[in-house]
Order: sequence, then structure tokens, then C-alpha cells
Amino acid sequence: MQQESIYNLIPKEYVPPPKEPMYRSAYPCGLTPTGSTFNNHTTSRPKVNNINGEFDLVRGPHTHKGQSNSLGRPKGSYKPDSTMFRLKNTGTMGSNQLPEVKQYKYPPSVRPPVPKKDEKPIHGLKSNKNYIVTNAVENILSAPKQIVDDKPWTEKKDYGKVPDYLTKIQQSISSEYEIIRNMHISEAEEMDKQKYLMTQEEVEQLKKGLKKKWESVNKEYQSITHIRMIDTVGLKRKKEQCEKELAQLEKDIEKLNKNYVFVDTQK
Repeated sequence: MQQESIYNLIPKEYVPPPKEPMYRSAYPCGLTPTGSTFNNHTTSRPKVNNINGEFDLVRGPHTHKGQSNSLGRPKGSYKPDSTMFRLKNTGTMGSNQLPEVKQYKYPPSVRPPVPKKDEKPIHGLKSNKNYIVTNAVENILSAPKQIVDDKPWTEKKDYGKVPDYLTKIQQSISSEYEIIRNMHISEAEEMDKQKYLMTQEEVEQLKKGLKKKWESVNKEYQSITHIRMIDTVGLKRKKEQCEKELAQLEKDIEKLNKNYVFVDTQK
């Protein structure tokens, strides 16, 4: 970081950095493509050319480049032609003659004409009317405004009646409540259809099957618990699996002891 100094107040002369040399490729620009099959049909060496990637090839009677097989026109065609220049009476104006001069006509004016010098306005008109006295007399002689007394609210026709807009709002709210109530009822009916009440015979048959399953798992579990040293991973996993199955079977048997047993048909 440059420190603050009085010598830094004087601007230093800008020294441009040295310009790098222009990049030039080590390979010639007109080299024949290596192993290219896009060869010119006029060459004496068709098919694949310059397989070895050589710089100097043995030139044949024809070159591998076409006359105009490049971007743009051939070299030298962009030079200006000294004979092609703009000649007389060949421009965009045709004969280079100006159009005829026409007199400009002003549009008709909408404003009233300016008065002439002979038309003088009438001067010296005066009125003897006293506007203050006239205004006072008109106010004195004018009849007072009659104030129309409104009827009291108790004597009006719509007194004590519910407005129409309130009845419309109440009807819309009640219709919305009715729609919501019907939706809840339909959902409850749909949920009831998905449930199935098991009979007592089916419950007893399911209990017997679960008890048999519990006895078989318990017998297997008892055979593992009498082993003194459970030193293998397989025995440990088998013991844990038996404990989980026994606990789940006991929960299922306890659920079947209820008065009513429903089965969800969607699961």
C-alpha cells in the first residue's frame, strides 16, 4: 500500500507497457489437411491426402484448393473499379432538377377577424343601477325557504323490516353451511363404507390363529433363552426378532378382545 507523502501529489508520467509480439503459428496457413477425405475433385491425388502430416508436399498438376472454395470472393475482386463512379443524371433524384415552386396557401382561420381601423367601439356607456340597494331589496322581498320536515323513522314503510341485502347475505351463508354439512355427511358415509364389522366367529377364528402363531414363536424363543452364552450375531438377531414378534402378537390379541372389531378395507 502506498503511504501518504507530499511527493505523491505530483502525478507521475505514464509509461505504457511494452507491446507483446504478434502471435504467429508455427504451422503454415496453406497446409493441406492431414488425413482429410474432403479433397478437391480436380486434384491428381484423390481419396485421403497428407496422411503423414508433411509440410511440403509434392505438388501435382492440380492444387487441393478450389478457385472460390473459401469465404467471400477470390482475392483481388474487392479492388475498386476506377470506371464505376456516379455519372451525371444517374442519381436518386433522376434528372437532378428541383420541383416546381408552388405558392403556399394558409388554412382558413377559426378566430374572428381583427376589427378594422374604421370600426370603433362605443365609449362612455354608464349604468345608474345601484347593485347594493337592488340586492338588499330582492333579499327582503324574497320568500323564505320552506324546510320540508322528514317523517319520523317509526312512520316509514320499511320501519322494523329486515333489509333485502341482509336477507340475501343470510341465504348465501345458510347455503354455504348446508353444502359444508352435506360434504361432511358424505365423507362420514364414505368412511363407514370403508370399514367392515367382523362377526364373532371370524374374531374367534383369528384369535386361534394368533395364539397358535404365538405358541410357535414362544417355543422358538424358549429354545434360544436356555443357551448360556449367545456369542454369535445370528442368535442375537433371532432372539430380538422373536421378542418383537411376541410383543406384536400380544397387542393384536388384546385388540381382538374388544366388543366390536372393525377392519379397514382400504389398507
